[in-house]
Amino acid sequence: MRRPYRKPLVVMAPKKLLKFRAASSELDEFKTGLRFKRVLEDTNDNLVADEDVRKVVYCSGQVYYDLDAARKKRGIDDIAIIRIEQIAPFPFRSIRHASDKYVNARQFWAQEEPKNAGSW
Repeated sequence: MRRPYRKPLVVMAPKKLLKFRAASSELDEFKTGLRFKRVLEDTNDNLVADEDVRKVVYCSGQVYYDLDAARKKRGIDDIAIIRIEQIAPFPFRSIRHASDKYVNARQFWAQEEPKNAGSW
């Protein structure tokens, strides 16, 4: 709206997340000075200590909510799920910070699509 010309907004998001409470943001998250986070680290309160995490799963999009639900259902607390919110350009520095945190963990990428159709 601030630009001198009109440009349409195209949202490439699945409809599932539009009314999904866990995927929404609070109004405070849009304050002046706050920035877009390219990588969102795990927010599980029951996650074990960083050095005891055995797997780190990176993902993007709505598959995070499916992985998190499965983790909660099975009571798994030693797998961290890190969300990549921006695929291109890939946030290598932010990923390095997150991966260095879990020194003893194996790292995986998860996606819903086949390997040749997704972010992989």
